[in-house]
Amino acid sequence: MIRIVLCLALLCAACGAVEQPKSAKTVAAYEVPLPTASDKRRFLALLTQKAEAAGFHVDAATDEELSVTSEVSPQTFNATVWRGEDDEEPIASAMDFEDRLGRVWISFSLGEDPVRSRQFRDALMPAIKAAWPDTASLPIMPNGAIPLTRDLVPTPQGYIVEPSAAAKYSAQAG
Repeated sequence: MIRIVLCLALLCAACGAVEQPKSAKTVAAYEVPLPTASDKRRFLALLTQKAEAAGFHVDAATDEELSVTSEVSPQTFNATVWRGEDDEEPIASAMDFEDRLGRVWISFSLGEDPVRSRQFRDALMPAIKAAWPDTASLPIMPNGAIPLTRDLVPTPQGYIVEPSAAAKYSAQAG
């Protein structure tokens, strides 16, 4: 019994938080209103077109996959832009979630090649904003997180963090 307890203690100690590489840091994020299936198809086509033009590829969840994940947490869209044939690095991630269905958040990481990642973002976002003018920027907190939906306040320039909630995100920085 003591051996089992010791093994469990060692396993738990080994399961601590692992610092993410700098390349995974979120550098920009936006909310894109995609309320209809047609909007989602057009968004996915645009995302795929811009990704392929930049030498990346897109993996998107099928309706069947979304149906399965929605049993746990409702979701109507989930796609990731990847660098490399074997999905070596995520460049951007786009998804909605149960508290914002039809409002897809697309986030961009710094990337191992920050210039290439920025060029992709700079090519994609004007096209998204032209097609969906109500696209809004999301704040990125000092720790790289995007605040919870309930802590965001819309403004004409994009979302800001609700002042009463800001402290909890500042405290997590580091």
